[in-house]
Amino acid sequence: MTTALYTHPACLAHVNPPGHPEQIARLEAIADALAAPAFAALDRREAPICAPDALLLAHPTSHIAAVNSAVPSQGFAMLDADTSLSPGSLEAAQRAVGGACAAVDAVLSGGVRNAFVATRPPGHHAEKIRPMGFCLYSNVAIAALHAIENGGISRVAVLDFDVHHGNGTQDVLWDEPRARFVSSHQMPLYPGSGAALETGAHGTILNMPLAEGTGGREMRVAWENALTGIQAFTPELILISAGFDAHASDPLGGLNWQTKDYAWLTGAICDLAAKTCAGRVVSCLEGGYDLDALAESTAAHVTVLMEHGA
Repeated sequence: MTTALYTHPACLAHVNPPGHPEQIARLEAIADALAAPAFAALDRREAPICAPDALLLAHPTSHIAAVNSAVPSQGFAMLDADTSLSPGSLEAAQRAVGGACAAVDAVLSGGVRNAFVATRPPGHHAEKIRPMGFCLYSNVAIAALHAIENGGISRVAVLDFDVHHGNGTQDVLWDEPRARFVSSHQMPLYPGSGAALETGAHGTILNMPLAEGTGGREMRVAWENALTGIQAFTPELILISAGFDAHASDPLGGLNWQTKDYAWLTGAICDLAAKTCAGRVVSCLEGGYDLDALAESTAAHVTVLMEHGA
C-alpha cells in the first residue's frame, strides 16, 4: 500500500487576474516541495477529466452550462468579484473534480491506502447553483457523492480545516444523511456562513467557528471532540478539504496555526481512519496563499499521509 498524488499540468492553465491570491504559483510551490527526495515513494498519477455525470451529482445542468458558456477565448471572464475564468479554466476545473473522484476510486479499490489531490481551482465555496470564492465546482462534495453513488459505500465523512467556511460543500451535502460534514473556520470571515447552529437537514453538519487569533491548542481541543463524533458515525471513507490558510503567515486569514498543527491534525484524522475505514483517506487541496507556508504545510500533511499509507 502507498500514498497516491494526483495532479495535472492543465491545472496550471487556470489563470486568474494579476494580483489574485489564487495563483498558478500555489501549485508550483507544492510541486517543488513534493519533488524532494523524501517524497520519492509517492505514487504519482495524472488527474483525469471528470466523467460528464460527475458534475451532476452536485450541480444542475443550468450551473454547468453557465460555467461552460462563460469561458472566454482570451483574457478573463468574471463570475463574481473574486471568481474568474480564463481559456484554460474549464479543463483545470474538470481535472480537479476528476482527480478527486479518481482518488476515491483508487482508495476504495485498495490500490492505495490514501491520496492527496493537488489541483486547482479549489472547490469548497462552489454552491449547487453558484460559483464563488475562487471555486467553480464543489470538488470534494462531488467526490463524496461519487463514493456513495458509485463506490458501494453508505457513510462518508468530509472534514474541512480551511480558514474559510466550506459553504459550498455544506450547501451540496445539507440534505444528505449519508455524509457528515465538519468544518473549522475563522468567524467572522468570508463567506459569512458556518455558525454552529447550521447543522443540516438531518443534523449531519458540525460547524466549529474559531475566533481570530485562535492557535493550535484551541484547534486541537475542537478537533479532538469533532473526531470523537465522527468515530461514532463509523465512516467508510474520509475526505479532507485541505486548506492551509489557517497558518499564521497566511494573508487571507487571521488564525494562528503553525505547520506542526497541520501535521498533528492530519495524524489525528489518519488515526481515526485506521479505526473506522481501513485508513482510507482522500485529501484535496483548497486554500493557502502564503507560498512558503503553503509548501511547508502541504509537505507536512503529505508526510503524515505517507507514514499512514505505508
